[in-house]
Amino acid sequence: MTETAEARLKRMSMRSWRRGTKEMDLILGPFADAHLAGLAADTLDAYDRLLDENDQDLLPWVLGQAAAPESLAGLIGRIGAFARARRVAGQSA
Repeated sequence: MTETAEARLKRMSMRSWRRGTKEMDLILGPFADAHLAGLAADTLDAYDRLLDENDQDLLPWVLGQAAAPESLAGLIGRIGAFARARRVAGQSA
């Protein structure tokens, strides 16, 4: 049975919020809420692959402490920028 677009987005959102580490929950969850529905098909595919990565690898990539794989680098950069913008907005509130 093929996964519907709606079911895929719901699954990806849930996996974004329930990562295993609170840090990645707080980074990927809000990003998913804000952007998943509007991502192009190829970016959604990349995000789905990203969800299979270990949090111990993802966090340094997002924080810019380690180089992300080339296939995910653009998306990781976008997620990192989103997380930094949220942090700055939260500090000024």
